[in-house]
Order: sequence, then C-alpha cells, then structure tokens
Amino acid sequence: MSGLADRLTAIRAGSGLFRQETRGVLEVSGSERSRWLDGMVSHDVAALGPGAGCRALLLTRQGRITADLRILCLDEVFWLGLPRAAVEGVRSVLDGFIIADDVTLENRSAELERWSLDGAKAEQIFAATTGGSSLPATGGSVVVRIAEQEVRVASYSLTGLPALQFFAPLGTGDEVAEALRAAGESLGLVDGDTEAHECLRVEMGQAAMGTELDDSVLPAEARIDEAISETKGCYTGQEVVARMRSRGRTSHLLVGLQFAAELQERGSELAHEGQRIGEVTSSVRSPSLGAIGMGYVKAELAVAGTQLQAGGFGAQVVALPFLS
Repeated sequence: MSGLADRLTAIRAGSGLFRQETRGVLEVSGSERSRWLDGMVSHDVAALGPGAGCRALLLTRQGRITADLRILCLDEVFWLGLPRAAVEGVRSVLDGFIIADDVTLENRSAELERWSLDGAKAEQIFAATTGGSSLPATGGSVVVRIAEQEVRVASYSLTGLPALQFFAPLGTGDEVAEALRAAGESLGLVDGDTEAHECLRVEMGQAAMGTELDDSVLPAEARIDEAISETKGCYTGQEVVARMRSRGRTSHLLVGLQFAAELQERGSELAHEGQRIGEVTSSVRSPSLGAIGMGYVKAELAVAGTQLQAGGFGAQVVALPFLS
C-alpha cells in the first residue's frame, strides 16, 4: 500500500503498526519516588497504583513546559515516556531537585524496543495476538506474553486515534512486531511510517514536544488540561498554572490552520491585518484536507473562521481536531 491516502484510510478503519524509535523511557526508582515525583509534575502521581498511568507535564518555575510525560506506575518504579532525544536533558533537570531524597533516575531507552498500534481495531489486534489478555486501563499498562516475550503494553495515544504502546526487551522487537502483523492481517493491519504518523497527529490536533510544546509555552495556551490535576498539592510551576486557571484567559492559544495555497513550514509568521500575531508550529499535506497545520495565535483571534496571512498567502483558523 504505497499512497499516503490509502495508508491513512486503512489505519483509521483498521490499524497501523508504527515503530517508535524516537520514544524513550526515564525510570524513577527509590523508596521516596512517589512523594518526590508528585512534587515535580502536574498530575497526581501519588494517587497512582501499579498498572495505572497518566499524562503529566514537567514545568519551569514560571509554569512553562519542559517535558510532556506519559507516566506509567509499575510495581517498584515509575516509567516516564518522552522523546528519546530529550531523556538526558530531562534527567539532568530532575536530578537537580534530588537533595536528600531516596530517588534514582535511569535512562532505560536503550533497553527497550518500541512499537504502537494506532487505529480503530488496535484493541482487537491486541486480543488476537495475546489470546484475549485483559487490556490496560486508559493511561495505564499491563504485562503480556507476545512471541514468547514479556512485553509491557500501555494504553495511550500519540496520534489521537485509539492506540496501544508496546515496550519489548531489546532484541525482541521484530518478533513482537511479526506476531502483531500475523494476528492483525485479517483485521486490516498495515505498516505505518513517519509520514502517516505525523499526518494523523496534525489531523487529530495532538500537540507534541519540539513542535507545539516547549519552554516558551504555558499549558493553558496548548489546551492540554488532561495533563493537569486540579486537586493535588504543590508542584513546580503550580502557582502560575493556578493563577491562569482562576483568571480564565491567556494571551495566545493553539489553533488549527487551513492554508489557502502553499504549505507553510514550522516557524512561519502568522499575521492579521498586517500585524504579526503568532506562528506555525506544524504542517502537513493531508490527502483529505489539503495543506493544514497548527500554530499559536493571539487569543482574541483563536476563533474558527478567522482569516489570517501565512507566508504571504491566506490561512484560516480551524477548530481542533480537524477530524474526529
């Protein structure tokens, strides 16, 4: 299946198998791991039991985003899922907050091979592969046997489609992938690629580190409320997050963009009536939607239908996600 349009149609209706080589894992261990990590990130980690998980943000003291984390609570450790290239930087930041705490940070990225199933039939393919093993709770994980290997499977998505993430021991990933392909053949499973993954992510309006999220962005601007607990105690950046929630306003907001002509690259200026009001963060050429992207604009202009200029061409603000 060579065409992007055909691949996306097949993935949405069935599922796509994606190699997640750019994803990494930072492990947090030690007897004080739960209390310590709870004071570092924006979600209620202390409330998680083994097998549970959540999305959380590591913020600066000014409330800006240092890392977008998918946290899994295992029996004796936490796994923090994030871009592999960012693991050592985040480890260094977190290490600076370990004073007299019984906490150890280890980069486990090189010990794991990562895959994901994204699409409507991801759970059916999981069941067919594992002989009907119980699914992980949303955001959480379970350990199952696939191709005679113990594989941790987590329930969260990086594309916005229903998805499962697979963490296989180093050297076993290809065997696990082949088992998934065999079980998914009759259920419409196809191999995905970077182009398809990025197109799905943008179509579904999923903000990602390095594009929509970085240390210049506040959580409210990116509209990722799911990563913020409204009830937990103090954590780094919490005062800023609480203040913005109470005021109920931000200066900029993440929006979808429909380009009238040329596809605009990340960093391209967005203008309104001749004034710079934001910039493009991601863009793709969607087979069904044409030239689309995401970007930040002044909050008062973050209304679907607002007409902008991007790189000298027209662009229109669109509500996210583009597709549901």
